[in-house]
Amino acid sequence: MNTTVVDNTDTTNTNYGGLWRITQGERVRYLVAIVAMAFTNLCMFGAPIIGGHAIDVINKEDFSYGHSTLLWLTENLTGELSYTGYIWLSAAASLVITAVGGVFLYVRGRMAAQASENIARRVREALYKRLHHVQAQFYDTADTGDLVQRCSSDVETLRVFLVSDVIEIGRAIMLILCVMPILFSIHVELAMWSLCMMPFLVVGAYIFFSKVKQAFQVTDESEGAMTATLQENLTGIRVVRAFARQAHEIERFGTKNADFRNKNFHLMKLMAYYWSISDFFSMSQLGIVLLAGGYFALQGSLTVGDLFIFMTCASIVIWPVRQLGRVLTDTGKAVISLGRVNHILEEPEEPVRYAPASGRAAGHIQAETLNFAYADGEPVLRDLSIDIPAGETLAIVGPPGSGKTSFVRALLRLYPYQSGSLKLDGTEVADLDRFWLRAQVGVVLQDPFLYSRSIGDNLAVGRPQAPHADIVRACQEAAIHGAIESFPAGFEEMVGERGVTLSGGQRQRLALARALLKDPPVLVLDDSLSAVDTGTEQLILSALKARKGRQTTLIIAHRLSSVMHADRIMVLDNGRCVQLGTHEELAAQPGCYRRLCEIQGALDEQIAQDLADSRGGESH
Repeated sequence: MNTTVVDNTDTTNTNYGGLWRITQGERVRYLVAIVAMAFTNLCMFGAPIIGGHAIDVINKEDFSYGHSTLLWLTENLTGELSYTGYIWLSAAASLVITAVGGVFLYVRGRMAAQASENIARRVREALYKRLHHVQAQFYDTADTGDLVQRCSSDVETLRVFLVSDVIEIGRAIMLILCVMPILFSIHVELAMWSLCMMPFLVVGAYIFFSKVKQAFQVTDESEGAMTATLQENLTGIRVVRAFARQAHEIERFGTKNADFRNKNFHLMKLMAYYWSISDFFSMSQLGIVLLAGGYFALQGSLTVGDLFIFMTCASIVIWPVRQLGRVLTDTGKAVISLGRVNHILEEPEEPVRYAPASGRAAGHIQAETLNFAYADGEPVLRDLSIDIPAGETLAIVGPPGSGKTSFVRALLRLYPYQSGSLKLDGTEVADLDRFWLRAQVGVVLQDPFLYSRSIGDNLAVGRPQAPHADIVRACQEAAIHGAIESFPAGFEEMVGERGVTLSGGQRQRLALARALLKDPPVLVLDDSLSAVDTGTEQLILSALKARKGRQTTLIIAHRLSSVMHADRIMVLDNGRCVQLGTHEELAAQPGCYRRLCEIQGALDEQIAQDLADSRGGESH
């Protein structure tokens, strides 16, 4: 194994920054969408302009009010310049322009949708990847329900904003820029009256945005708390029922739900205020155009057709400008959601400083004055020193909190140790590639995690391409093969979420088979036989004894029957190794292990006596 240390530690926090940066890689599509939107706007104004000229031609009975291009087409297509021909051609031209505008509208929608979906996919994948590589401490305080919401609801908020609201902002700006030259070219004074309410709408939208941004953040956090409560209760539904806590948990969820309802209702009230006030200004704008336009028409400085153009153009522009409030609301939501997404993306990944390694480890583990603690807490391991030769079976016992599982976590580099040395095959664990390191260790936990898939799929996690004969052998060694054969679908039997359709012992044995199939150089059994009956335990221990020498085995257990056949037994107390030796040696000397033997011996005697008394009572 090469021990040249290479430092690839990533000290930077990668995130998507602001909303502008998140569009990187998709800006060409957005540019095409904006250009298509510009042509759509031109087509939108084309129809009312043609209609205005047609109204003036009919109203004045004078072709001089007609559009020059339409007059030329009428004369050349019909052979004469007639009012009927001009009206029909104006209607046809309006339909053609509207159809062309529809094509550009489709292009705009397609480009925006492609860009937003690509961005949403990229963000989801970045979140999922980061969650797989963040440090273990992150999950000590993280809420699973809240993380799910950040990866789903918050990303969806970003997608909705990017697919429509980005384009809507550009649309409102372009509509104003397009309509102003048209209106001012027809009548300057009326054009000014037609735009007089725009500043009020824009300022009102900005004020609303500043108010609603904070309200949305509070609402989003409340929804996250509600989602977390729901996820937690669904995961632990059997515990809830076992303790008859349904009423309490329903009330607890109702409190979270009511809090979310109240905050969301407050947000809806703010939006209702905005829509009602903006409706007033919008309708006032149309009323001003009608009154001022009627006055100028009576004065003779404005034709009826021009008034029609003004009314139509004002209607086209006023509603997108009014929608800026909604757009800014969604912008506020998107900013908050992006911040919640970046909270995950800014989490540092596990350090990747490593000594390149390849092949299979021998399994020689050495700890020297090892000190380990979680975050800023009290040390869990204190000056621990032990040399575990490759192929040895070491049992680790001790009271709860003595550091048994913490030793395994330090070995797997799930948490960093503060001082001392912990080596695998002579190389410091902190310098090893964590992916290679964890591939060398197979861990079976007391409460193992199983996927909601078939038994075969769960076994394949340890070794995807394993031959069926090896799978059967691993299941036999774990004493689970008979149970699998009894299932109707055998290895294709679905185990349900987290293996809920299996008993506790079956889950442990299936997890053990998964680890044995992986055949790692180091096997860790962390109280993984606690749910197995004594007879089955002896079968498993016999199988493990037959594998002796093939791998280094660490057995963490509380039952003496699981550890007494180990090569050596290490007794931990308050993070220190207080005893080390064989079962016979430790049982013969005063100390923690001997007291454990006496307690369990007395307990076994009491159980035997109770059983005898029970049988005696039944015979009478």
